[in-house]
Amino acid sequence: MNRRDFILIGTIPAIGAAWAVWPVSSALAQGPGERVVLVLGDSLSAQYGLERGQGWVPLLEQRLAQHKIAARVVNASISGDTSAGARARLPSLLAQHKPAVVVIEMGSNDALRGLSMAATQDNLTQITRAAQAAGARVLLVGMQVPPNYGADYTQRFAAVFGQVAQATRAALVPFLLAGIADAPDASNLFQADRLHPTAAAQPRMLDNVWPELRKLLK
Repeated sequence: MNRRDFILIGTIPAIGAAWAVWPVSSALAQGPGERVVLVLGDSLSAQYGLERGQGWVPLLEQRLAQHKIAARVVNASISGDTSAGARARLPSLLAQHKPAVVVIEMGSNDALRGLSMAATQDNLTQITRAAQAAGARVLLVGMQVPPNYGADYTQRFAAVFGQVAQATRAALVPFLLAGIADAPDASNLFQADRLHPTAAAQPRMLDNVWPELRKLLK
């Protein structure tokens, strides 16, 4: 699959997907000096089509332990969720988990469903500001749409994440699937549905997120 074949990843609601929020770590209680990293995402972060523990979010918990960073990961990702849905869910998540860092990986489903780009940008902005107001640092994780959406739409959608990050002074990962969707062997890095990355692609997704996230945890 080449770049022209790239379809929105993480945009199809998962049939029978778990809708509960679960801590990746087995330690439910927050330990002394331990911070919470809250991941607010869609199926890209919800381990769609993967065995539990294979997604980039569970791998993040392992990476934190390897680097001796005292932090617990809470995965609040829901397959098929939109930025509006995430915005509605966020207040209770902030109150419950009191995260030090919030990772926002949202927006792909908005594009697939033809929702207003202005509304998507407003939702991402308000999610970011709400997290910051609660005392959390925010990392925005950007996505891209395939060229068949048209050059203008593709460019404007990709720019939304940078604009929100600039307006809110949040950290930014421009494209979660960099080196995957545009890789020479991309066809080997996606599941049979050609929509969701395989387990083999998850470490690269984490590598894309890790540098900026690590800065926020220092």
